[in-house]
Amino acid sequence: MAHSTDRSVLVIGGGTSGNALTVLLRRAGIAVDLVEASPDWKASAGAGITLQGNALRVLREVGVLPGVEEHGYAAEGVALLAPDGTVLQAHEELRTGGDDLPAHIGMERPVLQRLLIDAVRGSGADVRLGTTATAFAQDDKGVEVTFSDGTDRRYDLVVGADGLNSATRRAIGITEGPEPVGMGIWRAPAPRPAGVTRTEMIYGGPCFIAGYCPTGETTVYAYLVERARDRASLDLGGYADEMRSLSEGYGGVWPQLRAAFTDPKAVNYTWFDRHLVEGAWHRGRVVLVGDAVHACPPTFAQGAAMSLEDVLVLAELLAAAGSDDWGPAPLDRLLTGYRARRMARVRMVVDASVQLARWLLDGERDADVPGLMFRTLSVLKELP
Repeated sequence: MAHSTDRSVLVIGGGTSGNALTVLLRRAGIAVDLVEASPDWKASAGAGITLQGNALRVLREVGVLPGVEEHGYAAEGVALLAPDGTVLQAHEELRTGGDDLPAHIGMERPVLQRLLIDAVRGSGADVRLGTTATAFAQDDKGVEVTFSDGTDRRYDLVVGADGLNSATRRAIGITEGPEPVGMGIWRAPAPRPAGVTRTEMIYGGPCFIAGYCPTGETTVYAYLVERARDRASLDLGGYADEMRSLSEGYGGVWPQLRAAFTDPKAVNYTWFDRHLVEGAWHRGRVVLVGDAVHACPPTFAQGAAMSLEDVLVLAELLAAAGSDDWGPAPLDRLLTGYRARRMARVRMVVDASVQLARWLLDGERDADVPGLMFRTLSVLKELP
């Protein structure tokens, strides 16, 4: 990357994409402030995550791949099971990150977050936790940002990496937001049963999908996908009971997993959403990345990968920009080019992920699921 030493960027949101972007920009010599609303930097949030090869490709650039490989669990295959646990089909996955990376690595989300936090700390970025941006005032030369702690600072560029319900998106007047697909997913960590060395999924039974993915030598995360419920009617204290009940119809290792669903605080329930901002992804000197601008059901396990690809592309463009490229017109072209480079790829993943979800919702038995997955993942092998 080319190096810039006289430009400043504010990154809003210290999740996967915001942290990765911060590290990449600092490596290019760009001054970065990172603000995160959570006082603990989301250090304990989430059960598990499946990082496909194209996500690993970006994490290698960020510099955390050795830690991911050490603490996660690399698997080369996926198996489809019957509700009683009988293996129906097993196959290797396409290596979307290239032949020198695993097809996917499963890991505990808090572990990935800690690796990224350490990388941000080591980058020299200025980090403020428990802080949000409350107002933006733009002119031709920069953005004056007011923060929730009463301070204000000026930046050349602001990046909203603040997730699906992005306050930055709303603040700059982008009204497009997430729409529910009609499915909900229960997730929980559990001890890894002996013999589980790959992702295994059941389509059918009490739920649309029942699956689990190894996240380490001793852990997995399990998930159950059902028709979406009114979240307001769900009792947080009953989450573990609900997940145990939903898993009752499954055999194989599910009785072992079910026994681990005891702590309601360890169980997470969310809806599947479709989100893709069709218009510009920036307003002036404020631009969006990751879930703030696109999100999809986890049917392809590509949410984190798409967000990480966003920040890799944006960081490359900003690092290569000369001092004359940060003026209003050149920066507008750069940010327009960032969206143009990402849009077709992101749309393909969002549409394919939603299509799989809708086939399940509609009970479409003749759907070409393998064909759709192969076509989509084959494209993702190409560099973003």
